[in-house]
Amino acid sequence: MTDASTRTARPLLPEFVAGLAAQRPAFRQARSVHRATALGCGWLGGTAGRRTVTQTLLALGEGDHDWSGWYRLFSTPRLDADRLSREVVRQALPHAPAAAPFVAVVDGLAVPRASRTMPGTSWLRHPETPAFKPGIRRAQRFVDLAWLPAPSATGYRRAVPLRLAPAFPPKAVPVAGVDPCPEWAAGLAQATWLRSELDAAERTAQPLLVVGDGGFSNAPTWAGLPARTTLLARCARNRALFRLPPPYAGVGRPRVYGDRAPRPDAWLARRDGWQTTTLTVRGRAIPVQVRVAGPYLVKGAPDRPLFRLVAKGSDPRHGRRRRDPAAWLVSAVERDGRWRLPLAPQSLLAWAWQRWEVEVAHRELKTGFGLGEPQAWGSVSAVLSVQWAAALYATALLAGLRAWGLGPSPLAPPGRWWGGAGRWSLDALWRGRRAEL
Repeated sequence: MTDASTRTARPLLPEFVAGLAAQRPAFRQARSVHRATALGCGWLGGTAGRRTVTQTLLALGEGDHDWSGWYRLFSTPRLDADRLSREVVRQALPHAPAAAPFVAVVDGLAVPRASRTMPGTSWLRHPETPAFKPGIRRAQRFVDLAWLPAPSATGYRRAVPLRLAPAFPPKAVPVAGVDPCPEWAAGLAQATWLRSELDAAERTAQPLLVVGDGGFSNAPTWAGLPARTTLLARCARNRALFRLPPPYAGVGRPRVYGDRAPRPDAWLARRDGWQTTTLTVRGRAIPVQVRVAGPYLVKGAPDRPLFRLVAKGSDPRHGRRRRDPAAWLVSAVERDGRWRLPLAPQSLLAWAWQRWEVEVAHRELKTGFGLGEPQAWGSVSAVLSVQWAAALYATALLAGLRAWGLGPSPLAPPGRWWGGAGRWSLDALWRGRRAEL
C-alpha cells in the first residue's frame, strides 16, 4: 500500500476559500460575504450532528453573540441565488474545454421535510418504499442542473450541482414569488438558463448536451429546446414514434408525421443491425450492444427529429451482471442536408450511463452533507437555504477537482486492509480539510 507521505496533492483549503471568495457578486454587502464564508467553513468543519445554522454558529464559537444577522442572510435575503449559480458555472468553465460539448444533467430532487406547514412542502412519493406498495412522505421538490466533467483515464466522473430550481406541485404549501410547475417545465427552464450562461461567457459555438431520465422525454420538452442544445433522454420501450413525412405530392394538406415506426422493444428480437462497443466506466470495461435508428418524430414536436438508441440487456447466465434493455431518444442535428447523430453512439451511451452520478450526488447531499436540515420557515429562506447548501457542496467538489483531479484520494485509506477507491469521495474531502485545519 502506498504511504500517505509519498502522495502529493495541492492543499484543499486555499482552493475552497478561493471558490467562496469568487462568489462575491452574488452578495449585496461585504459583511454578508464574510458571514457566508464563515458559515461555509463551519458547515464543513463542524462536528457530527445536524447541520443547521444554529449548530454551525456554535461550531464557530458565536453562541454568545447576536444571531439575527446570520439568519437574515437567508430570510431577507442578502444573496441572489441566480447570481450564485452563475458564479458556480464560471468556476466550472475552466475545466470544460470549449472544443467539447458541455454536458449537464437535469434530474428531480426531493428534499425530505417533516413539517406540513413549511413553504414548498407537499406529499411526494417515497423512494425507499417497495415498488409493489409505494408510499409517500413530506418533501420539497427541486430540479437539479448538474455538470458532468470529462472523465478520468479510468472512467470516473463527478456530478457538480450548478443550480437548483423549485418545482413545487400545485398542492404544495404556497411560496411567495414561486409558481407551481411540473418537473419537465423546470428542467426545460434549467437548460434554457444554462444555454444563456454559456452564450454570455462567449461560448456560443460550444454545444450543450443535456441528459435526463424519462420524465423529461415528453413532447413539450423536445419542442421547447433552445438552439445549439441537444437532449439525451430515457424513453419507454413502447414509445410511439413516427417516421418523417414523405415529400409533398400536391394533393391535400401536407402531412406532419410519417408512418408509425416500430417500437423500441421491437428491435430486441432482431439479430441484424447491432453495434458492439465498450464503455470504460468507473475502472471497468463494459461491453454493450446498441442499435441506432431514425430520424423519427414524436407527437407534439413535428419540428424536432430524433434518433433512437436501444441497448440490449445482459444475462447473468453468461457470466455478466443482469441489466435490463434500455432505450433513449436524442436530438438530431442537420449536417450537409441530412439529419445525423450529434455524437458517436459510444459517447452518447457513456454520458447516459454516467447520468447516475447525479443520483450519487443527491445521496451525498441528503445523507452526509446536510441538505434540507436547516429549519427555515419563511417563504424565501425555505428555498434559499437549500440552494445555498447545494452551491456550497458544488464549491467543495470544485475545490477537490482543482486540487485532486478525478483520481483517487491522496490521503491514506482509513484501514491497511483496503487500498482505497478509484476516486475520492465526499468523506475523503472532509478528512483532507480537517487534516489541513
